[in-house]
Amino acid sequence: MLAALGAFEGAFVVGVLKVGPDLHSHLVLIVAVALGVFLTLGHPWLKSQSEDLPFGSALFGGYLLLLAIGIVSRVLSVQSGTGFLFSHAGALAASYLLLLRIPLVLLACIPMNIWGRMFRATSPLWLYSSLAGVSAWALGFPIRSLYEESSAASSHFLQVLTFRSLEPILRLILPGFAPDSATYTIGTPRFSVVVLPSCSGMEGLGLVLVFTAVWLWYHRKECRFPQALLLIPVALVAIWVLNIVRLCVLTYIGDKISPEIALVGIHSHVGWITFIVVALTFFMATQRLSWVQKDPSPVLSAEALAERRAHRGESPVIRAYLVPFLAILAASFVSKSASGYFEWLYPLRFVAAIAALRFFWPELKKLNWRFGWLAPVTGAAVFVMWIAPSWLAHQHAESSLGSSLAALSPAARWAWIAVRVAAAVITVPMAEELAFRGYLARRFVNREFETVSFFHLTVLPVGLSSVIFGLMHMQNLGDWRHLMLGTVAGFAFALVLRWKGRMGDAAVAHATSNLLLALWVLILGDWAQW
Repeated sequence: MLAALGAFEGAFVVGVLKVGPDLHSHLVLIVAVALGVFLTLGHPWLKSQSEDLPFGSALFGGYLLLLAIGIVSRVLSVQSGTGFLFSHAGALAASYLLLLRIPLVLLACIPMNIWGRMFRATSPLWLYSSLAGVSAWALGFPIRSLYEESSAASSHFLQVLTFRSLEPILRLILPGFAPDSATYTIGTPRFSVVVLPSCSGMEGLGLVLVFTAVWLWYHRKECRFPQALLLIPVALVAIWVLNIVRLCVLTYIGDKISPEIALVGIHSHVGWITFIVVALTFFMATQRLSWVQKDPSPVLSAEALAERRAHRGESPVIRAYLVPFLAILAASFVSKSASGYFEWLYPLRFVAAIAALRFFWPELKKLNWRFGWLAPVTGAAVFVMWIAPSWLAHQHAESSLGSSLAALSPAARWAWIAVRVAAAVITVPMAEELAFRGYLARRFVNREFETVSFFHLTVLPVGLSSVIFGLMHMQNLGDWRHLMLGTVAGFAFALVLRWKGRMGDAAVAHATSNLLLALWVLILGDWAQW
């Protein structure tokens, strides 16, 4: 609950209020790291506490009221309001007044006496966690200097290394290749790109380092050390080499095929594909390499060893819940990488999801897919919340989707739209509800998630899965508004699922929201919502 609340409130302050972004972003980093360290180190104590806590409905109602006031005040301030209320000073005062919602929701979920008991029982841990948050904030400055343009020339080591590595490869595959070492420009007279410090692979190296370290820590009881640590530099080298390959492919496609596909498709999406490939390979290596895995105890029988492996592994039905969503995700990477500003291969997502759902339907049909009136009502409420900012501001975000569709023939245009709507109403709701509510929310409760009743979902699993659901809806790293809206939508779908205990209610609520959004887009031409 604490982690979910921290991420959601950070998104609200930075993405909606837009007041003091530098100060708030620093505070969000410190609090997020501190909470992460506290939940990690304090997990044994927290897990040992089992107690039914009363829920403060009145306090939570006050929290929701302040949350709504914050959204409305932000929308009104965008509409060129005048006077103190809409001035910077007025907005600053209002934002700090609205921070009262945080103690309201904390006391609504956990009474004051329980907070006091937790502080007393974990008093040293709060200090360590706070120091960790401040340390992470302080380390951010020297780490950022490794790839920022304003840093010293010696800090551009990766940029120079990447540029020098690209030269011999591109000379072989691109006639007319003309590099410029002064500006770090690679390419030909027809197409060229600048190898910026941020393109040198620093972000990929950071992601892989965090992923591998966290993975080995989580599976520390199953891996040999220090042998397992050797996989980390191997993964780092792999992601850097794949970044070189990505830049080579980007330059070649930009020169020979399409600059638009190179810059929009390859540049934007292949980096995530390479990270996923390295992460999956690392996962398989830790599971398959005998010199990394600990030897089982020789005194155990074959039956005991089989039972231990089964206990360590995930539930076998996990594939039915995750593969449909992963199929959509994989298809989206492929279609976006092969597209420019218009994703002409979008139907690939629909086909991949249908195939996955059809394959696992014998297992999925065991769920209760019935639904009641509350499902479409919830979906309609989520739709209103989603479009409220642009509707109240009387302005639509810019999007090239409308002009791209207009350039197609009528048959191709309506076929693409039909598949897009079908995916939004059928496959996407089913796949996402199975993954985030059917699996993830229950997995936070028990490894054997399928044994957890939807009625028994609590605030912590619902909150964490909803925040991850919100992260999936972010269009870029600074898209805090969609993070917040996606998180609230995830809460709504999870609540209707918990109330009725049926997967059908969550899926229909999600489908209703997507259907209304599709009608909004097609009728009003607000293509940015897609």
